[in-house]
Amino acid sequence: MARILIVDDSETQLYALRKILEGGGHEVYAAENGPDGIDMAVSESPDVILMDVVMPDMSGFQATRKLARKPETANIPVIFVTTKDQESDRVWGMRQGAADYITKPVDRKHLLATIQRILENET
Repeated sequence: MARILIVDDSETQLYALRKILEGGGHEVYAAENGPDGIDMAVSESPDVILMDVVMPDMSGFQATRKLARKPETANIPVIFVTTKDQESDRVWGMRQGAADYITKPVDRKHLLATIQRILENET
């Protein structure tokens, strides 16, 4: 079981991702925007962060850069989970330090397998 932080401004997406993750035996935390996600990452020290890209106030790309610069969060892997499915978005996301990039709608098996692979690579 992993501790996973979801950062997404959509209640529908938060619910769907939470359902998948809790069904996979994970402990889930949620934040509805980038600044709250950063604060929660610092306070909760999750094993993995699922980050949306398109959010008000601060994009997921910006939030991920800020997380990468903080010593207490720099080693937490971030997986972008977003509707932005252009190759340029994927490349930019990986340049921000993401461990992976998944497009919505999310396939349950693919998401859980990606998280498992990243957790195995972290240990």
